[in-house]
Amino acid sequence: MTIQRKKVKGNFLNNHIKDYSIETSSISTILNSMADSGGFESRNLSDGVNILQTMQNDTRCTKFLSFVGALISTGARGIIRDMLRNQMFDCIITTCGALDHDIARTYDKYYPGDFRMDDSMLLKKKIHRLGNVLVPMNSYGPLIEEKVQTCLKDMYSNESKREVSTYEITDHIGSMLDESSFLYWAHKNNIPVIIPGIVDGAVGSQIWFFSQHHKDFKINILRDETMLSDLVYEAKKSGAFMIGGGISKHHTLWWNQFRGGLDYAVYITTASEWDGSLSGALIAEAISWSKVRTRAKQTTIHGEATMLLPFIYAALLESKKKS
Repeated sequence: MTIQRKKVKGNFLNNHIKDYSIETSSISTILNSMADSGGFESRNLSDGVNILQTMQNDTRCTKFLSFVGALISTGARGIIRDMLRNQMFDCIITTCGALDHDIARTYDKYYPGDFRMDDSMLLKKKIHRLGNVLVPMNSYGPLIEEKVQTCLKDMYSNESKREVSTYEITDHIGSMLDESSFLYWAHKNNIPVIIPGIVDGAVGSQIWFFSQHHKDFKINILRDETMLSDLVYEAKKSGAFMIGGGISKHHTLWWNQFRGGLDYAVYITTASEWDGSLSGALIAEAISWSKVRTRAKQTTIHGEATMLLPFIYAALLESKKKS
């Protein structure tokens, strides 16, 4: 087997590697200096921030945000919330877990733990462990059941809301939560939140339980696809910030192939590309599927999202204040 080497065009010895000389507390300035640092993921982080800043300033661009549900169990929930409060994105694609954690943390608390805790001990104490986040059982299942059943009963009382899309369900849930919730701000700013895998989580299970006693209540996921179709085909340009892989990343890429691909794409992942997984696939791979345009501004940042997001968002805020 012959290994194909990447071809580099032009004179690639123009710019030399420069040492950091941090003389400012400006996040944007520090991130910009990463572009000249030579290695390794710092350059991708710098590129990613520049792409997101350009995307945010492009008024012709329809902007997608996708993320994995586990993110909402952490303090990064506040960054997602604030990005929606500041109307930085036009459409959200995420997982059912994001709904579960948003509801639970609106009404109760999660706690810091450790990756190496004794899970048998935690089970006896009725505490779930999500990585190094501790989720008391009473803050999760029973609470979500109560709040979602109340929400569904309220929807069902309106006869026109008995066959609904996931973005209609998430909008209604958001209308019943407070300002700490990302769903609340999506509702307030008319940003659709689409959940392709709605049944894969506590909220989805509660929808199923509700349907057992209300046989005419149905989820129409094709209505979600129609919403995405309208957004994509009407977009003059499109861009996406994808935080983590899986179904939320794939659904974002999938729909944008129908307009020839994303014009802007930034992806954060900890997964490796060598196993052929969707989560590990670099954004560049999506070019071969016409999900990202050949001339798109794109990059993949390898790193843990809860560590990177505060700096990325701070840089976007600095950029916004200057514009």
